[in-house]
Amino acid sequence: MSVAPEDIETLHAQLGRVPRAVVAVAARCACGNPTVVKTAPRLPDGTPFPTLYYLTHPGAVAATSTLEATGAMRPMQERLREDEQLAAAYRAAHERYLKERYAVEDVEQIHGISAGGMPDRVKCLHVLVGHALAAGPGVNPLGDEALGLMADRWRPDRCACDVPRASDPGSPRG
Repeated sequence: MSVAPEDIETLHAQLGRVPRAVVAVAARCACGNPTVVKTAPRLPDGTPFPTLYYLTHPGAVAATSTLEATGAMRPMQERLREDEQLAAAYRAAHERYLKERYAVEDVEQIHGISAGGMPDRVKCLHVLVGHALAAGPGVNPLGDEALGLMADRWRPDRCACDVPRASDPGSPRG
């Protein structure tokens, strides 16, 4: 699977650096820009990298950072300990995440380790939101919840891109 050169250019602009180990664009903004990339579980230098779904859209990253900064993870973590149904759904998200990553490559050093704290903790909402956007609603319950909590700041169905698509006429890169 290849990633279009214009997507790599857009990712570079979004991240402020050359993107690493991108396997595919896993979710897109309403305008078509990448929002989440699927990354290889091993970086080009050989370093194991457990984050299969990496959130790249600046608006989504900022909204998710705001959630983390305002303490949204604490009540999620508490509910995860108390709610058996939520814990089961989160564990299922973890298992699916691993299965999808193993389909790219099973790296021994990170075997059984997903990302974002799954299946027992809520450690990184960026990972959970990226997974929810890539997998779609109903797969990662806490990623879905985070998307709901930030809907007043960023939503996947509404473009909020500051980075033009490289292929757009009039784009400085187009």
